[in-house]
Amino acid sequence: MLDDVTEQAQRTRQRRRGEELEAALLEAAWAELVEAGFARLTMESVAARAKTGVAVLYRRWPNKDDLVLAAIQHYGAVHPVELPDTGSLRGDLIAVLSNFSRARVAFAAVVSAVFSGLLASSGLTPAQVREKLLADRPLLSDEVFRRAQERGEIDLNSIAPAVLSMPFDLMRHDMLMTYQAIPEERVRDIVDDLFMPLVAAGRSVQQDELL
Repeated sequence: MLDDVTEQAQRTRQRRRGEELEAALLEAAWAELVEAGFARLTMESVAARAKTGVAVLYRRWPNKDDLVLAAIQHYGAVHPVELPDTGSLRGDLIAVLSNFSRARVAFAAVVSAVFSGLLASSGLTPAQVREKLLADRPLLSDEVFRRAQERGEIDLNSIAPAVLSMPFDLMRHDMLMTYQAIPEERVRDIVDDLFMPLVAAGRSVQQDELL
């Protein structure tokens, strides 16, 4: 009897609540995605992995789709991509693209495997899924370009949004095509041969308009 009381007290002390519990649930959901895939993941399997009751999941997420989206968001938030300040737009962009490639290649492989099942189950479009995943989270590219603007390297009002997103779009494309980290020479090709010339061309046009 005393042993039962002691065991119950230990369980009470170890009971997870609030953010700690939510993080444990989301980590369990991510582990299920990695090991079982979207189709075989269930609320019950996540609850079992997290060692809790399924009702605990349903109090936070009404269905499997919302849980999976939250798990993907959580993984990205707790595994941030390093963003060094190199002192130049070119240096920052090469550094962040290289870090993004190394940090996100396994993540991209898992998410791409999940994607078709999630789209079919939720009825969302790829653009809507991306919007939900990003939510109000600041983009790495925003910080890179904000620094460059403050240094006077670029004028964000004169550069088309498609140009600004292009380096990151190309990286995501390459990663999804190969499921491998992108070689450094490819990163430099994207920055030096594609992005920087477009930025320079935009600057030249702006200067010509001022003359």
